[in-house]
Amino acid sequence: MTTARCLCGDVTWALEGRLGLMSHCHCSACRKSHGTAYATYVIGASRRFSLHGEGSIAAWESSPGYVRRFCRRCGAVVPSPPSGDVTFVPAGNFDGDPPARPSMHIFVASKAPWFDLTDSLPRFDEYPPGIDLPSVATRTPLEPPGKPRGSCLCGAVTFVVEGDGRHAWYCHCSRCRRSRSAAFATNLVTAAGGIRFTRGAELVSEFQLPDAHYHFHAFCGVCGSSMPRIDPARGLAVTPMGSLDDAPAMLPESHIFATSKATWDAITDALPQYDAYPPMT
Repeated sequence: MTTARCLCGDVTWALEGRLGLMSHCHCSACRKSHGTAYATYVIGASRRFSLHGEGSIAAWESSPGYVRRFCRRCGAVVPSPPSGDVTFVPAGNFDGDPPARPSMHIFVASKAPWFDLTDSLPRFDEYPPGIDLPSVATRTPLEPPGKPRGSCLCGAVTFVVEGDGRHAWYCHCSRCRRSRSAAFATNLVTAAGGIRFTRGAELVSEFQLPDAHYHFHAFCGVCGSSMPRIDPARGLAVTPMGSLDDAPAMLPESHIFATSKATWDAITDALPQYDAYPPMT
């Protein structure tokens, strides 16, 4: 049995038996929902899927017939309701080593402009052959051009990046993987004043693990998309790069907490890797 949970543990789920296809999805909806470069999902049999904590789940319909669900308390993406004989499960929340490995990248025509594919997995611009499902176009940014813009999936929250980036990291720690329900988080760090919300700031919820000093997950309370968190005490703002509508001036520069990476994930680029935070300069 393969078990999983959200960041706070209010929602748990399990899949019995062998798992089906695992793929990395680069569509803009998955990037915004998870707040990182891409989402990784695995297919399981509906009859072998179980979930606990249904009352802690919120939902938002991102496209006709497709409902994205998230934990109300911590904002982690959780599985959508089973569709026929199959269920689609985010891979970032697994407790152990699942019996599946990524087999392809899909919707690479929509990939983030700041992310480069460096592995040898097959790539498809949309769904792979044999899957006859409608594709949803990338939404036009809601703010006028100028500074790099960002928004949640439903559009209730928008912001602009006004400050220069201090750091941009792929973080592989287990907390980031659970909060983003993905292989890793991709975060842009600026000064606290470097992020300005242009609408919907009051809709952003925050969750902090009781035993964590600095790990917060900020998310839109309507659709669950990961959102920037401003930390005045440290003078920082941390922005999930998947929420950006434009490429930032700073690209990811390293992998941090790389020794904590998911067992099914492979780091294939040439960026520096650190066991924890990199040396600060």
